[in-house]
Amino acid sequence: MVRVWRVGVTALAGRMGRALVRAIVAHPELQLAAAIGRCGADYLGEDAGRLAGVHALGLPVTADLVGALADLDVLIEFGPVEAALAHVAACVAAAKPVVVGTTGFSVAQRAELENASRHIPLVLAPNMSVGVNVLLAFLPAITAALGEGYDVEIVEAHHRHKMDAPSGTALALGRAVAVGRGQHLDDIQCLDRNAISGPRVAGSIGFATLRGADVVGEHTVWMAGTGERLELTHRASSRLNFAEGALRAASWLRGRAPGLYDMQDVLGLKDLPALQ
Repeated sequence: MVRVWRVGVTALAGRMGRALVRAIVAHPELQLAAAIGRCGADYLGEDAGRLAGVHALGLPVTADLVGALADLDVLIEFGPVEAALAHVAACVAAAKPVVVGTTGFSVAQRAELENASRHIPLVLAPNMSVGVNVLLAFLPAITAALGEGYDVEIVEAHHRHKMDAPSGTALALGRAVAVGRGQHLDDIQCLDRNAISGPRVAGSIGFATLRGADVVGEHTVWMAGTGERLELTHRASSRLNFAEGALRAASWLRGRAPGLYDMQDVLGLKDLPALQ
């Protein structure tokens, strides 16, 4: 019989934190073993289940991650960048695997995560959605088949509270397109056309960002060729799809060696013959 995998969740008062608690409660092989909140928050000490909108779990929210790690098998991190880095460092010290869904890391901060992954297994993904990651897996092949004659624009929309723009998922989609062209995204991305006059630069990848209301997340890769246009769109109607993907990642980490993994590793997409 497989032992229950004990999961800790950070950013408990956030939208993803609450969704993760609801998903864990419904999962037969996972147990919520720690609920981590922001230091000084007024909800510390509250029951994690009630805070997430489910039944009482008898588990109070705490800000003491270091103390909680002893009772965990894996941590799921969706908090702000600085907090996420501190929590990953704590996981390294405690030799605990971690799933990181936080976005907005700088190049230097991502290097910190890569260094951490030399000591613990770490899944890092800008989007935990299964559908988005299937799109990311096949996008390089689609881009290569279409050829350089197709102009690519990436349009994303999120709720008004999202901090980073373009979204981490939009940038990941851009990188997948660039891979299909044998290029680096940094060399061909166009993040702000307001600062540019003149016609579109051939081969560039444009990004457009929308923010409003309670939009969970929408991404469209817009590929325009002469006389036709291909649009590949993913729309999230609930955060539960991200939560379910994060739980798949947390379960997949059981017994893994230290290393930096992503959702394509978790889903086995890198082993598909069509992508080799």
